[in-house]
Amino acid sequence: MAETSNACSPLRGLAAAAACALALAGCSPGTAESSSNTGANPGGLDDTSQLASAAPPSPSPTPAGVRCRVMADSLTTEQQAGQLFMIGVSTSGLDNATRKAIESGAIGSAVLLGESSAGTSQIAAITAELGKLRSAGLPLLVSVDQEGGKVQRLQGKGFSTIPPALRQGALEDGQLRTQARGWGEELVAAGVHYDLAPVADVVPKGKQDSNAPIGKLDRNFGNDVAGVSRSVVEFTQGMQDAGVVTTLKHFPGLGEVTVNTDFGVAKDSDITADDEYLEPFRKGIEAGADSVMISSAIFTQIDPDQEGVFSKKIITGMLRGDLGFDGVVISDDLGAAAAVGDVKPGDRAVRFFAAGGDLLINADPSLMDEMLKATVAWAAKDQAHAARLAESAGRVLALKESAGLLTCS
Repeated sequence: MAETSNACSPLRGLAAAAACALALAGCSPGTAESSSNTGANPGGLDDTSQLASAAPPSPSPTPAGVRCRVMADSLTTEQQAGQLFMIGVSTSGLDNATRKAIESGAIGSAVLLGESSAGTSQIAAITAELGKLRSAGLPLLVSVDQEGGKVQRLQGKGFSTIPPALRQGALEDGQLRTQARGWGEELVAAGVHYDLAPVADVVPKGKQDSNAPIGKLDRNFGNDVAGVSRSVVEFTQGMQDAGVVTTLKHFPGLGEVTVNTDFGVAKDSDITADDEYLEPFRKGIEAGADSVMISSAIFTQIDPDQEGVFSKKIITGMLRGDLGFDGVVISDDLGAAAAVGDVKPGDRAVRFFAAGGDLLINADPSLMDEMLKATVAWAAKDQAHAARLAESAGRVLALKESAGLLTCS
């Protein structure tokens, strides 16, 4: 998710297709490029389904994926839809509005927002309360941004002071995996199942300070593809060792933008569909990363007409097709982020799911009802849409199984 802070090789892949970039991330004083098309869907909502026949086929689901899809098929459309949303919950406690949104919409996941120095006991109390709000009889998946440095949401007694990723990337081989396991065990003790990390973005050395979302906050593991790839793998494996599921972010890359999508429209004109900077994502997927987060930036060389989170070319074509990823595709925040502010909340949800996304982060509980209703209505319009919804619900249930929350049978 976009953060407000708490050397790149000149070779850029072969081709020209592509785009990419940004993602959830930090503040940036850079040039905000305005676009009258930011909230537009040039071809209408149905264009995404029309592209399905031209898109590469999705990878074959794993056995767990098959079992969890069967389980998803047993849910109602409304219950399936609820599983596809992750709602923001304050680290200071669960308020009535958020509780109502979770209960009325059968929301399946939550993300802890805001920094807390209260320590393990307070966070464990919040997650225990969330654990009682079972959605469709299924447990809630609880996540947090716990990267380290300026993006460490949970602090205080019971939580280590995690160094920024730039320092993590300088550790000797094997050390980051060991440390990440310890940080993951702290999350487990607090009732958190899902770390929205690691950052797989490569920031060119000459752009460390101008890249406000990542580089300026030292959220990148380094400035070279090989070093970032190694650290992404170790962080992912360490969290897995602790029983915590992870996400690679911010696909297809946020290392060269200057605008924070929380506060404005961000465009990347550098990344291409076969860019070398995609390698850390590829290596993370090979290491078993459970999910990949999609940026809400616009990648002009890949899909110049819409944000990454709404792009079938990026989600279904590049991530599913080219990289062969069959896990959960999670969005950057689509609730409060300014990058999608011109898009109606219901359309944000529909366009993300139509493009191939699975799990939508919504930091604004007041938008939950509109998003849910739009999603259910979209699924009711067409059998292919309903199948798309069920497919995503199956993937989210498989993620919950990986986190040890349930067993699909």
